[in-house]
Amino acid sequence: MPMKMGWRWYGEGNDPITLNDIKQIPGVTSIVWALHNKMPGEIWEIDEIQKVADQIHAYGFDMDVVESVNVHDDIKIGLPTRDKYIENYKQCIRNLSKFGVKVICYNFMPIFDWTRTDLFHPVGDGSTALFYQKDMIQDDYKAMADYILGFTEKYNMTFPGWEPERMAKLDELFKAYAPVTKEKLWENLKYFLEALMPTCRECDIKMAIHMDDPPWDIFGLPRLLVDAESIDRFLSMVDDEYNCLTLCSGSL
Repeated sequence: MPMKMGWRWYGEGNDPITLNDIKQIPGVTSIVWALHNKMPGEIWEIDEIQKVADQIHAYGFDMDVVESVNVHDDIKIGLPTRDKYIENYKQCIRNLSKFGVKVICYNFMPIFDWTRTDLFHPVGDGSTALFYQKDMIQDDYKAMADYILGFTEKYNMTFPGWEPERMAKLDELFKAYAPVTKEKLWENLKYFLEALMPTCRECDIKMAIHMDDPPWDIFGLPRLLVDAESIDRFLSMVDDEYNCLTLCSGSL
């Protein structure tokens, strides 16, 4: 099967790159998208999806990959309320299937999504890139959050996993995750996926987990998808063709 070329788009009013800009890139046929105004655990309603679909289809793009439908913390922590949020996630899958979505990229990282120490690191050709320098990460998670939020405020963008509403509750979140060991996080991930797989098969949508980024523990929080051994464990834990991987070159 030939590779299909898609482009990440953060949405109208949230991304300085427009769909018209992306249309000028040779070979791009698909937009990787999300509803960036939605918080983890909320249902993506049909009319909200339709609005973005109309924008994407107006430029002739497919919209078959979503990144991300974020997972609510109660699911990751394993609280009794997780079943309610899993049901909401199932409804998101059903609603997305009506618009031709075939892949949902997601992650199971506690509290933070991807983490970087520099969002504009200069590289050899004069361009800039996201950058992570391990020895710059200390124990001050609030300083890291302030750095990312300062960037998002300056450029009027919202990054998934770094929503201001979540960052305002960091102390509360760290307290909630304190009892969650790495093994418990594995158990909670398995519970989540086993609950979703029947809906995924019904809707023909694959769940593709993103590798932990960076692939090691940070701020004392456990990370799961960090090496070949953990990837093997993940795939054998829920042995289903709809349980898949996001092969991110930045974290593999």
